[in-house]
Amino acid sequence: MSEGSKGSSLAFGQVVIGPPGSGKTTYCHGMQEFLGRIGRKVAVVNLDPANEGMPYPCAVDISELITLPDVMESLKLGPNGGLIYCMEYLEANLDWLQEKLAALRGHYYLFDCPGQVELYTHHSALKNVFAQMAKWNFRLAAVHLVDSHYCTDPGKFISVLCTSLSTMLHVELPHVNVLSKMDLIEQYGKLAFNLDYYTEVLDLSYLVDHLASDPFFRNYRRLNTKLVEVIEDYSLVSFVPLNVQDKESMRQVMQAVDKANGYSFGDQEHRSLEALMSAAVGADFHFTSTLAVQEKYVQSRDKTVEEEVMDM
Repeated sequence: MSEGSKGSSLAFGQVVIGPPGSGKTTYCHGMQEFLGRIGRKVAVVNLDPANEGMPYPCAVDISELITLPDVMESLKLGPNGGLIYCMEYLEANLDWLQEKLAALRGHYYLFDCPGQVELYTHHSALKNVFAQMAKWNFRLAAVHLVDSHYCTDPGKFISVLCTSLSTMLHVELPHVNVLSKMDLIEQYGKLAFNLDYYTEVLDLSYLVDHLASDPFFRNYRRLNTKLVEVIEDYSLVSFVPLNVQDKESMRQVMQAVDKANGYSFGDQEHRSLEALMSAAVGADFHFTSTLAVQEKYVQSRDKTVEEEVMDM
C-alpha cells in the first residue's frame, strides 16, 4: 500500500509509542515535517482517542470511530479502563482502519498511539492490531520514546529499562528506543556517567553500585541486581538520543527506523549509496550519534566548571 517495487503493495511506517509526556505527538509532528522535506509522502494516523488539538494534519483519526470522553461517560469508566476499551473496540473494527488506510496508498505512515504503558507491556489489543496490519503488507517499526530525564535518576532508569524490554518482547515489532528531549536533559540534574553509558546500556553493575550509595535503595540491592541481570541477559535494549529541534538528530533517528523496518533497503527513493550505507552501518551508528549529542548538550557543563575555576 505504499511506494515500493513494481507490483509490490508494501507499506512502511512507524508505530510511535511511549509513556504519557514522552513527546509522541511532538515527535510525529516533527518527523512528518522532516520526512516531507526530503520528499516522502507522509500520512499521520492518530490512534489515541484522548488526543485533542493535534498540531499536525491528521490523515486518519480514531475519534471518527470512538472517543475516550464518550466511553468514559457512557460506560462509567476511568481514563485507563476507557483507553483499554477503545483499543479493544478498534481491534473489533479493523475493517474501518483498513478502509481508511487503503485510501492513502503511496504514503509513509506515522501512527500516533496512546500513552498507557499497559497497552504495550501485557494487553493484547494493539499488539493484535499491529499483527493484522502486517498481514496487510505493512512493514512497521516501533519507535518507543522515553523522556531523557530518567537518566538522571538511576532507580527510574532501571525501571525504564525494564519497561522498554517488556514492550519490545510483547509488541513483537522491530524496535527503536529513543531518549527524547535531549536538549533538556541537564535541567533535571547531572548524569552519574557519560551519556553513552545510558544509550548503549553498558555494564549495569555500576548503576547498582551507584544506587547502593542511597540508604533507601541499599535495602533493595538484591532486587535491583536481579532486575539488571534480566536486562543484561536479554541484551536487547539500547537508545538513540533525540532532540526534535535538531535536524541531524532527526536524521539519525530516521536512519535507525528505516533500517529497522526495511525501508532503507527498498527502491522507494532515489537515494545515494552513501545514504543507504549510513542507515545500515551497525554498532558504530549509535556511538557516533550519542557522541554528537554528548558534545552538544552534556559536555557544556565542563566549560561552566572551567569558568568557575577561572573566576576563583
